[in-house]
Amino acid sequence: MTDTTPTSFTTHGLHTSAAAQARLRRRYAAERRFRLYGIAAIVAALGVLAVLLFTIVSQGYTAFVNTEIELEVYVDPADFSFQGTTPTSEEIRAGNYRNLLSSALEENLPDADAPGAARDLRGVLSGQAYRQLRERLLADPSLIGQRVSMSFLATSDIDQAFKGNTPRDVPEERRRVSNLQYEWMDYLEEQGRISTSFNSNLFTEADSRQPEQAGLWGAIVGSFYLMLVTAVLSIPLGVGAAIYLEEFAPKNRLTSFIEININNLAAVPSIIFGLLGLAVFIQVFGLPRSAPLVGGLALTLMTLPTIIIASRASLRAIPPSIREAAYGLGASKMQMVFHHVLPLALPGILTGSIIGLAQALGETAPLLMIGMNAFITTAPDSIFSPATALPSQIYIWADSSERGFVERTSAGIMVLLGFLILMNATAIFLRKRFEKRW
Repeated sequence: MTDTTPTSFTTHGLHTSAAAQARLRRRYAAERRFRLYGIAAIVAALGVLAVLLFTIVSQGYTAFVNTEIELEVYVDPADFSFQGTTPTSEEIRAGNYRNLLSSALEENLPDADAPGAARDLRGVLSGQAYRQLRERLLADPSLIGQRVSMSFLATSDIDQAFKGNTPRDVPEERRRVSNLQYEWMDYLEEQGRISTSFNSNLFTEADSRQPEQAGLWGAIVGSFYLMLVTAVLSIPLGVGAAIYLEEFAPKNRLTSFIEININNLAAVPSIIFGLLGLAVFIQVFGLPRSAPLVGGLALTLMTLPTIIIASRASLRAIPPSIREAAYGLGASKMQMVFHHVLPLALPGILTGSIIGLAQALGETAPLLMIGMNAFITTAPDSIFSPATALPSQIYIWADSSERGFVERTSAGIMVLLGFLILMNATAIFLRKRFEKRW
């Protein structure tokens, strides 16, 4: 009988021909290349992320400290107008603090009375220094007529120069800090009377025209109200819509049309929702512009598709045996959904909701369209008050050319990233904590 066994197989059924071996080598080589491509992509992504984070941190970490100058101030009673023996708070507030601090600078700095030094003196202390001295005297009026040693906030130019963020080896006409001011800085550093300390203004003050006084507190409060409105509206509506579509809605063309549109809305650019908020909530309903209420409504529209899709995926992941067991025990459909399916799907629903809110927290375009990029110097006290948010505050600072705002822009990004990381970490924790494997 003729042997019909192919020459490409051995008695053990393995490929031994040269062509088969070549195909195996090419396949293994392709697999190795694919793994290398994957590793290279991950390394490239991590490298870009590292460069981005390094750039942000290197430009912004100095914003978490500010420069203070220690001065001895003689609180001259002649700079106050007292009607009686005991000064009132109004009389203390009306004091000539500019003259008090100018005199203190002239006493504490060498060559302060040189020709042309008056302009340089005005560029040493921040405008907040007057408020610092006034608050100190309001707390203790007995200091009037005495010498007081205090640390005062320096201007942004002195602050940036002392931190080394501005070059010193350039011609004086190209610098914001004069040679005389640099001499004063060197003198104060030798005396140990100029130093950096934690910048509490960054977290306790709202926006300001002066970089050294500008802070994120107004934006943080505005973001809180914004997320409050978004969460209160989007989570109940999104979860409710997901439960109805997944568990109760009949499967017909109408529900299919709704599902397609929800998926499409998740891919709509965020600025479209800002235009919708401007056209509907402000122009039609007359809601206050720049208010967290309007911003929250616009972000609710943007967040709803994400929450609905994530919630439906969580409900769909529950095994059918759970539903069948509930029915077998005599549960109604409502009881089956709310007593058995929904508690098991809750970790995924919470995760999707938090991720949707984190996405909303970082959105800028919708807020710009409804005017939440205004210059707000006080923190909002309600959802109807004019406010800004962290992304729009970063946008405002990035639009300024002053070096002090450059570092605050990076610091604002770091704070925003911190909130986003915290929210995503919370989502991961909740998923791991309550997740059940089937």
